[in-house]
Amino acid sequence: MTDLVVTENQIIERILTLELVRVTERAAVASARLRGHGNEKAADQAAVDAMRRELNRLPIEGTVVIGEGERDEAPMLFIGEKLGTGRGPKVDIAVDPLEGTTLCAKDMPGSIAVMAMAQAGTLLYAPDVYMEKIAIGPGYPKGIIDLDASPEDNVAALAKAKGVKPNEITTLVMDRPRHEELIARLRKIGCSIRLITDGDVVGVIQCTEPEKTGIDLYLGIGGAPEGVLAAGALRCVGGQMQGRLILDTPEKVARAATMGVNDPKKKYDLSELASGDVVVAATGVTDGGLLRGVRFRGNVIETETIIYRSVTGTVRRIVAEHREMKKFHFD
Repeated sequence: MTDLVVTENQIIERILTLELVRVTERAAVASARLRGHGNEKAADQAAVDAMRRELNRLPIEGTVVIGEGERDEAPMLFIGEKLGTGRGPKVDIAVDPLEGTTLCAKDMPGSIAVMAMAQAGTLLYAPDVYMEKIAIGPGYPKGIIDLDASPEDNVAALAKAKGVKPNEITTLVMDRPRHEELIARLRKIGCSIRLITDGDVVGVIQCTEPEKTGIDLYLGIGGAPEGVLAAGALRCVGGQMQGRLILDTPEKVARAATMGVNDPKKKYDLSELASGDVVVAATGVTDGGLLRGVRFRGNVIETETIIYRSVTGTVRRIVAEHREMKKFHFD
């Protein structure tokens, strides 16, 4: 009998599937204990602590390239933070331990724990800033949308490609004052708009299945971390996305330059946001259109997780029942 030889690619594959599920499961459970308590910071911190703890148990040399802030904002998972045991493959990590902190604090739909991991150097390395975004699902000619085109032109091009009228296109936009003009322009051409208060990652992912979600197009400004995470998921199932970092102060420009962003106005396409073999895992915290939230049922905790892998185009849904309570209490 020959010895079992495990290559680095096999190690990466194992880590980027079930191991990532465990990371987001634990972050989701930790924050779900604070659902509806009205304390956003406490819920977010619980998710951060759980995610950091689980990532540090993995046999990787991980670096956070998309995180919740800079080093001086610790104990958040900060950009540049090293994670893992230090023995294993070098990987990039993008995190949003609790997307939709307000949703969790108010026990409203759509809050998730989400992260992405990929080989080192394949996720966009940028400061925690805003990002302009546009995204659609699969099945359209390449270049059908463009971040530099007007909202009207993007809707018209998408409607033509889909074989419908512009007023039959539904666009998802975050309900923010910065989007007032965008919303007004879309409504002027009869475009249907679905507004969300939070959930930037889920918002982009909904474009991938318009026949189920009713969402054809994502437009607007959201977080850069969420943009990279959503791009990773979008690559797995097909679709198109462009993003541009909003570096609107000299300090942001200088910080981005130290991370290799030499063109502050660069328009990134999907493969530039998340390239190589990227895996994205998300676990529901509260119930939503994408995932069911955590359920506490006696001595059993129920979770639902979705995990995407770009190199294979695989999407897995994992519904789990956890009975080893000590692991979730971190005793």
